[in-house]
Parts: sequence; C-alpha cells; structure tokens
Amino acid sequence: MRSSSHRPRKRFGQHFLHDPRVLARLVESINPARHDVIVEIGPGEGALTRHLLKWVGHFEVIELDRDLASRLAAEFPPPRLIVHCADALEYDFSRFAAGVRIVGNLPYNISTPLLFHLARFAQRVRDLHFMLQLEVVERMVAAPSTAAYGRLSVALQARFRMQKLFKVSKGAFRPPPKVESAVVRLEPLSRILEIDEQLLRRAFSARRKTLRNALPEIDFAALGIDSNLRPENLSPEDYARLSMNSIL
Repeated sequence: MRSSSHRPRKRFGQHFLHDPRVLARLVESINPARHDVIVEIGPGEGALTRHLLKWVGHFEVIELDRDLASRLAAEFPPPRLIVHCADALEYDFSRFAAGVRIVGNLPYNISTPLLFHLARFAQRVRDLHFMLQLEVVERMVAAPSTAAYGRLSVALQARFRMQKLFKVSKGAFRPPPKVESAVVRLEPLSRILEIDEQLLRRAFSARRKTLRNALPEIDFAALGIDSNLRPENLSPEDYARLSMNSIL
C-alpha cells in the first residue's frame, strides 16, 4: 500500500509530477525495455518509478530526502528496486554499468550544476531523459549567436545530441512550480569534444566582450577565428579548438 502524501520540501526543490497523461508520455519517450539498466534521479513519491518498474528488470534510484527514500525502499524492497539515499550532485555515476539510462524530474534548484556534473559521465551512458524548467531546456539546445546560448549549451552540445521532446504545464505538478517545464532527451555523441571548463567559464563570464578581450592569451588569427566575434558566436567545435590551443 502506498504511504500517505509527502509534504514537498522547498529546500529540496520538490515539485512532484502527478499528471497521468504526462507520465504516460514520458514513459513512451523513454521506451524502456526489460534488460535496460535505469537509474532515476529524484524519484520523489515514486510516480515515474512505479510506471518504469512495470517494464524493467534492474532499476535504481537516487533520492536525497531520507523520508522519501525510506518509503520507496519499504514499498519496493531489493532486488526489485535499489534505493541510494544520496546527493546526485556528488554521486559517482561511473559506479553504474556502461550503457546505463538515466531519467528523472530533476530538482529545479540544482538542475544546471547537476547537468554539468552528469556531462562528465557522457561516455558511460546510453541516454538521459529529464524533466526540467523550459528555460533550461531552451538553453541546452540553443544555437550559437542566440540569446539563450551560453556555457551550458556549449558544455552539453560538446558531449550530447539533444532534443526538446514536449512541454509540460505547471498544473502537472504538486505544488505547481512558478515556471513552465519541458522534457529533453540527451544521447552521447560518437565523438565527444574536449573543452577546457575553465576557458569556457572565462569566455562566458565576459560574453559581452570581443574574443580578443575575453581571452587575450589566445592567437585567434592562427586558428582562423575572427577575434572581433563574441563568446556566444562560437560553436562547440570552435571551443574545442580553443581548448587544444590553450593546452599547447
């Protein structure tokens, strides 16, 4: 029997997905198979968890809230479900088998740093499906020279092919968030670009400046890049070239 409703905790950024139509569409997008190894981040009250458990044989979740973690562990004891009561921001995802599929309604208050953390494990995963703020998803998939394009765009596009799947209204959650949401799919690229994180941070901290002023130590002419451009004008491939040049 399911436990009584959990009171959402603001400090954990909890907004529980409850709309059955959205849940069904999310499961359809994930398209789970019996032999998949799936890890869910922030299962909350387990709405998505229960749907996926019908399809997969090996399922693990990472939940920071001890009360929610203990409730899930009691409802679905191992080996059916493995519950890790831990902070996903500090979790070593290389502990999972290569080809792991990661899903979740990510806590909105840590979504950006969590995406940067997960990007480090791109070569270990098969794909990722996340519910996020619509604004964050638009930043993830943004093209160069657009307002939404930034450090997150470059860091993720260097490692993943990404697709915004569908929008989700505020009313699909309890409590409703103040922002619209969307579901996004990330699939690792066959060739992952190596980009210096410090260089990328420096470039976009001065995104209004020209490249020659934002990164004065780099010989842009030798790389065939116009130094009068701004950081937001460069593609992930350009940043990979800059990173290689800064190492040399």
